Amino acid sequence: MAGQAAIGAMLDTESGYGRYVGVSAMPSSQVIYGIVVMFTLNRDVTVESAAGLFGIGSLTGAALMVSAIRQGHCCASAIHAAKAKPEIFGLSLAPAAIVEGFAVFAFVFALVISAGIPGEACCRDG
Repeated sequence: MAGQAAIGAMLDTESGYGRYVGVSAMPSSQVIYGIVVMFTLNRDVTVESAAGLFGIGSLTGAALMVSAIRQGHCCASAIHAAKAKPEIFGLSLAPAAIVEGFAVFAFVFALVISAGIPGEACCRDG
């Protein structure tokens, strides 16, 4: 959604394309958080750990997905606003930054809670 808004803004403006591309890439940070959580949960699955691994993995994945979608909406709105009134570009990113904060909360919560899952991390020698 933000990428589409960026392309539309590029058609209507003569310069400043880089900032539109940068804003449209903001929601991709949730993918990085998800990859880190995935590696954190990469361990042998046992009866004791299965429910925790599944719960943390699915709920964190869903939270990050919803966050990325909503941040895409915020970024698209910021691009539209900045296109019409370039002087508010920085201020228009505040809602997207707030949504990013919720993604960071989900990420940190997943890391903290995953430490309590029984079992050792996978990928050891032998």
